[in-house]
Amino acid sequence: MQKNLKWKTLSSTQLLKDKWTDVRADVCQRPDGVIVEPFYVYGFPDYATALAITHDGRIILEKIYRHGLNIIANELPGGCVDKTDNSLEDAIARELHEETGYRFNKIEYLGTTSPNPTTNTNLMHMFLATGGVLDKTAELDKDEDVEVFLVSMEEFIEMVKENKFIQSMQLTTIFYALQKLGKIKIG
Repeated sequence: MQKNLKWKTLSSTQLLKDKWTDVRADVCQRPDGVIVEPFYVYGFPDYATALAITHDGRIILEKIYRHGLNIIANELPGGCVDKTDNSLEDAIARELHEETGYRFNKIEYLGTTSPNPTTNTNLMHMFLATGGVLDKTAELDKDEDVEVFLVSMEEFIEMVKENKFIQSMQLTTIFYALQKLGKIKIG
C-alpha cells in the first residue's frame, strides 16, 4: 500500500498577480496533520524552447541579458506559451519565428520539465526543430533584445561541454534533443 503524501491546501492568500507572475502564500496540511505555513507558491507562464537546427545543420542560438544574475547568457530560442496559441507546437513555431526569423519544416515534441516543482507552477515544453530556413521578410519581435548566432553541431557540443549554458531547463532540452539526434546515448 502506498503512503499518502499529498498535502491539503487549507487557505491561500494572493500576494501579487500581474502579467508575468502570481505569488501566493498557502496554509497547507500534510497527511500526518502537520500544518505548513506560509508556503509560498510562484506562478509563471509555461514556456517552450527548442534546439533549432537550420536546413544546413547549424544550431540557432541567442545571446541575451538576464537581469537576475546580471549576465549575458547563451540560450536556445523560446519563450512564453500564450493563451492565443492553438497548441504547444504553434507556440514554439511562433517564438522561433519572432526571435530568430526562421521557419521550420519539422518540430518534434520532446517532453516537459519543471523549473522547480516545489514552489513553481509552470512547465517548460521541450522541442527539436529541424530544417530551419530564414524568412527574409520576418519582422523580429521588437521587445526581444537578443543577438541571434549560428554554430556548427561540433561547436555547439563543445559549448555544452564547456558549461556555456546556465539555464537548467534549456540544458534539459539540449540533453533530450541530443539524445533524439543520436549524439549521446543513455544506457
